[in-house]
Amino acid sequence: MEGRGDRLTTLYRSYESVPVRAAVRFPLHLEIVLRTAEQEYPGVTEDVSANGLLFAAPDLPPVGAVVQFEITMPAAIMGSLTDVLLHCVGRIVRHQQVEDKCMAAAVIDEYSFRG
Repeated sequence: MEGRGDRLTTLYRSYESVPVRAAVRFPLHLEIVLRTAEQEYPGVTEDVSANGLLFAAPDLPPVGAVVQFEITMPAAIMGSLTDVLLHCVGRIVRHQQVEDKCMAAAVIDEYSFRG
């Protein structure tokens, strides 16, 4: 398996062309840390799609903030032999609160993965 981690695929897309809420969402609860230029925001994803994610955290990045984050997609979910690491760059597009849970949605503008 040596050399497999050297393969890197990157997708760049214009955020104007991304349908924010049209993609199929998967209810995955994965630990995540979103990073802005100023701060880190640890949380847990509520759902994930090809266009973005919804995550819950005690403290949220502001709407409009550019964020970076990595998600490790388990091999069993991805149908692969090994976990897949996604590195994403996006932005926070909304906040919402359901009962006592604070959540934010992030659109993914760019990503790369290794697997």
